[in-house]
Amino acid sequence: METTTFNPFKKAASLLSDRLLHSGSVLDVRHWAGAGMTEIDLHLPEADMRQWQDVPYIKFRVGPFTYRDYTPFGWDADTSTCSLLIDTGHHGAGSDWAKQLMVQDTVQYLKIDFTRQSPHPTDLVVGIGDSSSLAHLLALRQLTLPQSRFDGALILNNPAQAELLRDYFGVQLANLRDQQQLVEWLAKQPFCEQHSRFYITGGNSLVSSLRQELRANGFRQIRVKGFWE
Repeated sequence: METTTFNPFKKAASLLSDRLLHSGSVLDVRHWAGAGMTEIDLHLPEADMRQWQDVPYIKFRVGPFTYRDYTPFGWDADTSTCSLLIDTGHHGAGSDWAKQLMVQDTVQYLKIDFTRQSPHPTDLVVGIGDSSSLAHLLALRQLTLPQSRFDGALILNNPAQAELLRDYFGVQLANLRDQQQLVEWLAKQPFCEQHSRFYITGGNSLVSSLRQELRANGFRQIRVKGFWE
């Protein structure tokens, strides 16, 4: 009885979901050797990237009734192309989806929305995060003009990730081993309280404790974005 009533509902929900989905195509896939990361270039013809003034995120369909949010870390509005950087060093619906993508595959997404994080137009933009927030910080860096106003630090346990960030994107953020090192690094930086804006992203516990640390040291211009751990 339960199976009979559930299947029509599931089918109807699937049809409704399909009507709401947008499509794009995979242009290239690069697996970062030894870094547990996959870089994916996409063409999203329905996306108006000229409106991307805050750090965006895209809700991708990674399986039946399964969606994951990913931040495009770089985009070109003229060609409607963007790139994703996904942690594939573990098993999960999103990770497994990313690992099997191939050139010319079709991807589907439910919506594009924004994190409400945009860089201040004149102050120093300080991005702080961990391996889960690489794409977010790269997107924030793209929106910061000139990029010389962008500084920050990352907690990366995999040295290959820091090396590839530097080699591929020219990112020179401080690479720290753990949260204690990050706190010590912050204490040594000559950041101005009035003209420095902090953008903390990553695991929820890291975001919460670093915000408290910055506030204890007199900083008030702090924006946060936590991810489930």
